[in-house]
Amino acid sequence: MKIGILGVGATGARAARQLVDAPEVTSVVLAGGRRDRIKSLTASLPDHGLAAADPLDAGVDGLILAGPSGTHGAVVRRALEAGVPVVSTSDAPEEIEAMLSLSSEATERQVSVAVGAAFAPGMSCLLAAHGAQGFDELDEIHVARVGAGGPACARQHHDALSGTAIDWRDGGWQERRSGSGRELVWFPDPMGARDCYRASLADPFVLVDAFPGVQRVTARLAANRRDRMTARFPMLRRPPAEGGPGAIRVELRGRVDGRTAVAVFGAIDRPAVASGAVAALAIRRLVRGESRRDGVGGLAAMFEPGPFLAELSERGVKAAVFEGSHGAPDLAESVQGR
Repeated sequence: MKIGILGVGATGARAARQLVDAPEVTSVVLAGGRRDRIKSLTASLPDHGLAAADPLDAGVDGLILAGPSGTHGAVVRRALEAGVPVVSTSDAPEEIEAMLSLSSEATERQVSVAVGAAFAPGMSCLLAAHGAQGFDELDEIHVARVGAGGPACARQHHDALSGTAIDWRDGGWQERRSGSGRELVWFPDPMGARDCYRASLADPFVLVDAFPGVQRVTARLAANRRDRMTARFPMLRRPPAEGGPGAIRVELRGRVDGRTAVAVFGAIDRPAVASGAVAALAIRRLVRGESRRDGVGGLAAMFEPGPFLAELSERGVKAAVFEGSHGAPDLAESVQGR
């Protein structure tokens, strides 16, 4: 199995290191970054790392797009023409919406493209799909996140607080002002409680696509006062090469045996580490033909959540169920695949 990675920042580098541990992966083709960065990463992957100007020209079996948002759509079109499955880690709403619009073409070409394959969206979508199995009817999905991966992710989050947030409510999209809708959200310790706000996030697009009957989907981003005040201005400080710990929280509401039920899942990890593991596992499964369908979709639509989450757990990216209704909930039960 020959896998290409376009974009060798924090997430791309983590994905590459995950791939070389997989026995079926014979080589990883790196492109889309500074020459010195590619050279250094290639050298750290003995017997696996290769550099190329264009992974699609190198005859890869699958391709991970881990570069900055805004560049993925054009590459996906080329990959569809070449018949190469793709995993995109972009979390830009407009870009994910555009890639989802290519689903009919991908289906006709019998090619699978997984979009939003990172921490959130990505692992958050798998948790939603896993939790939905316990409901007779799923009505609402609410996602919150804190933390960023590499610099591109940090810039995307900065811009998200100044854009237009999109919620799904009663069968239609509703525009909201980013930075509004303050909600105190409890994340797994040591993150604890954080103020979260509406933001221009892609989660609703992939979740509504995966759960067509859901009535309400929202996404919020943790932010402090400075984040909100400076969101409409250019970033004055250069983001770190890799952010610190991050967390996601997925709350599901629906009915079980005719009664209202709530389930909450969470995970904590470095976003770049978790995103790299998710992307690497997703492309391996696509190349092996293990997606639920051809076309374009988020991870909840493309994969069985249980086995995917179980393998992530084996690789150190763990999730758990929240228990408790007062104060900070406890991560009481590990999520295991079934």
